Amino acid sequence: MKPLSWYRDLRDPRNRRQNGCFLVEGPRAIEQLHLCAPREIVEILAAESFAGDAARFGCPVRSLSNRQFSSIVSAKTPQGIAAVVRIPEGTYGDCLPENPGSRLLLLEGIQDPGNVGTIIRTASAFDFSGIALSSECADPFSPKAVQASAGSVLSVWLRQSAGCLDLARNLQQRGFSLVAATLTGTPVKDYRADGPLVIMLGSEGAGLSKELLEVADMTVTIPINREKVESLNVAVAGAILMNRFGNI
Repeated sequence: MKPLSWYRDLRDPRNRRQNGCFLVEGPRAIEQLHLCAPREIVEILAAESFAGDAARFGCPVRSLSNRQFSSIVSAKTPQGIAAVVRIPEGTYGDCLPENPGSRLLLLEGIQDPGNVGTIIRTASAFDFSGIALSSECADPFSPKAVQASAGSVLSVWLRQSAGCLDLARNLQQRGFSLVAATLTGTPVKDYRADGPLVIMLGSEGAGLSKELLEVADMTVTIPINREKVESLNVAVAGAILMNRFGNI
């Protein structure tokens, strides 16, 4: 039986990578995860009065006291149930899936885990298949990112790599159009996407790097009233673009 410190240490990215696991907190998020990736759930942790409810997932359940459970999870108001989940093999690497899908995202330098998690959730909603993240992005399996994803964090494939530019070029060679979101591009309503594409999103402060902009096939922008607002939150901008180009 693992010591409680093992679960608590999953808050740290180095320990998540070393142990190949992360935590998902709350029954609704676990339910969603169970729908899309049931085999990745290793164990359910349940506070005293939640052990019966945890059994419905068909996974090993470890019952804990309320105090023990609270010491493990990151939520200030614990929901009484959490899941230990495997990080898919290849997540932290440069090898793309053999069949990556036709609608993808590439995120560069997005450091807010809430934005990363929200983008993952939105990508799943609009039937995007996968997301490549630069090494400067927040870890998609951090507690805040997982919470923002609402249990959808494994509904798309993820690759976090220092070689994000190489991943973009690889996808381009496979026939994907690289579409860069910028402040000064073609209005998104005027761009027609017929084949597979990758929407590339940069941080709100710096935007996409010069290197990624140089390999982009097209730059697009979302027209807004810039006299009132300089730019959109990156997760909001991503949602608008995904709605425009998604498979739904």
